[in-house]
Amino acid sequence: MATKFTPLHDRILLRRVEEVGTTRGGIIIPDSAKDKPQEGEVISVGKGKTNDEGKVFPLALKEGDRILFGKYSGTEIKIDGEDFLIMKEEEALGVVTGAARKETAGVKR
Repeated sequence: MATKFTPLHDRILLRRVEEVGTTRGGIIIPDSAKDKPQEGEVISVGKGKTNDEGKVFPLALKEGDRILFGKYSGTEIKIDGEDFLIMKEEEALGVVTGAARKETAGVKR
């Protein structure tokens, strides 16, 4: 990503994680039949949530975290031609740890 994007306040920027396009039995699932993945990798986070007195509370999530989120969470955006999702931290359902790393959408590791 050539452009640097930092979300404001308690928002996070993430990239969806691509799901495998083949079933265990070898059946290939076309893109039109797939649901959008509900797992993503956090790319950047805002400074945190501010209370009425102006005190900033840092976010629990950090860059590189793998999270699960609801099906209709966040807003899809495009930066430098790449698709991302931006959402408030409270929309994240949890952090995934210890799972085998999947390929991130459009990025091979």
